[in-house]
Amino acid sequence: MAHLHLLPGRVFFYLKLALVCGLLLASPIIFLQIWRFVAPGLYRHEQRVLLPFTAISTLCFLGGAAFGYFIVFPPAFRFLVGYASDTLEPLPAVSEYFSLSLRLLLAFGIIFELPVFMVFLAKIGAVDTALLRRNRKYALLISFVVAAILTPTPDVVNQLFMAGPLMVLYEVSILAVAVFARKKFVGFQSEDGVEDEIAGSGSADSNSQNT
Repeated sequence: MAHLHLLPGRVFFYLKLALVCGLLLASPIIFLQIWRFVAPGLYRHEQRVLLPFTAISTLCFLGGAAFGYFIVFPPAFRFLVGYASDTLEPLPAVSEYFSLSLRLLLAFGIIFELPVFMVFLAKIGAVDTALLRRNRKYALLISFVVAAILTPTPDVVNQLFMAGPLMVLYEVSILAVAVFARKKFVGFQSEDGVEDEIAGSGSADSNSQNT
């Protein structure tokens, strides 16, 4: 009698792989459609501000994902496989390998957005270099907490692999704030400014009609 072994994990792996690949391939079209939906509601100077931030944040995310996969993932995977012994043989499944690599890619892509996020906060006046320097010790603690949350495995080695770059990115954020955030956002108008502009345009239209 033949035996049929059902392996739902393999089916879910193919579904997850197809979903991730589909999102990656369709991401330019998705971002284009989002931009076409948002852009008509923005002023021209707001578009000039958001476009560079969007491009830089995308590059930072891709750089973080590449760093996580090519730099952090190989030693982390070797460390996990290193638990093998004469009585323990590692048998990693493809789905587990894919899940671990995907989590590291997303985690490092997110934490590499830290400099862009800090520059944005500095541009709107929420933080400055003095505040960031004063809170280095808290940033160190938060780095290890975030690393413990985002790393897919509970071992200390993977947490160090994430907390170390996170602290380096914090220092890069201080430098980026000092260099790029000297000028605050002055193009985003308040409600009063918008009302004044509307009133001014309305009076200009009425004057043109009278003439």
